[in-house]
Amino acid sequence: MNHDNTTVGEHHERSKSIPIEQDNPVLVPHPPITKYYANESERAEFLQGIFDETGSEYDRIESILALGSGSWYRRQALLRAGLKPGMKVVDVGFGTGLVAKEAIKVIEDADLLIGIDPSAGMIKASPLHGQVTILDGRAEEIPLPESSCDFISMGYALRHISDLNKAFREFHRVLKPDGRLCILEITKPRSFFSIWLLKVYMRVIVPIFARMVAKNKRTSLLWRYYWDSIEACANPAEIIEAIKHAGFIEVNQHLIFGIFSEFQAKLPQNEAV
Repeated sequence: MNHDNTTVGEHHERSKSIPIEQDNPVLVPHPPITKYYANESERAEFLQGIFDETGSEYDRIESILALGSGSWYRRQALLRAGLKPGMKVVDVGFGTGLVAKEAIKVIEDADLLIGIDPSAGMIKASPLHGQVTILDGRAEEIPLPESSCDFISMGYALRHISDLNKAFREFHRVLKPDGRLCILEITKPRSFFSIWLLKVYMRVIVPIFARMVAKNKRTSLLWRYYWDSIEACANPAEIIEAIKHAGFIEVNQHLIFGIFSEFQAKLPQNEAV
C-alpha cells in the first residue's frame, strides 16, 4: 500500500488564486431531509452511520441494480473527462472503490491513486483496501497539499456534501494547473413520467430487493435515502454555476439516458501558484 506523508494541516496553505470565501456562500446540495435527520448539523452523523453499517453489502446490490451504471460506464465517463495513463488521481468519496477501480485501469498504476472518504465501513469493504492509499477526509476538507494531482473524480457523492462551494474550492486547490474534474451523479429526469419511473424503481423496487437479500436492515433505508436525496438535490445548472464560480473552465454536463450526469471541468493551464 502506498503511504502519503502529508498532514491535514498542510492543506490550509493557499497561494492559488481561488475565489475568496465571502463570494462563495454556503451551498448545500439539498435542504435537510427531516425523515432521516432533524437538521443540517445531523446530516454527517446520519451518513457516517449508515455507510459504515451497510458498506459490506453495497457493491453486491449496486452491481445488480445500477441501471447500467456499471464498471464499463464509469470507465468511459472518466475517459470522456480526460483521464489518461500516468495521471495522478484523487478519488473523493471513495466508498468501496467502484470509480477508483476503473480509474486505475486507465492510469495503469494503483500507486497514482489516492482515495478520500470518511467511512471506515465502506473503505474496509473495498477490494482495493490495502492496495491503494486511502485517507480519512471529505470533499470540503481534503488532507492533501495544493496542486497535488492531475485529476479529481467523485462518483455519486455530490448529494452527501455539506457545502458545494467549499468542496469545489478544495478541488481547485488540490488540482494542478490544467487539471481535470469528473463528478458522476444521478440527477432527476426532466419529464414527470421519467421522474415517476425512477422514483418507483429507486424508492420502492430497490429497497424491497435490498430488504430481501441484505443482512443489514439499514441497507434498504440507504437506497430509499438515495432517491430522496436525488429528488431534493440542486439542479444541474446550479451545480455547473458553482463549479465555474470556484475558478474552473470548460464546465459542462454530459447526460446519459436522461439521468446519469457527468459534470466535467478543468483548471486553466496558466493557473497562478
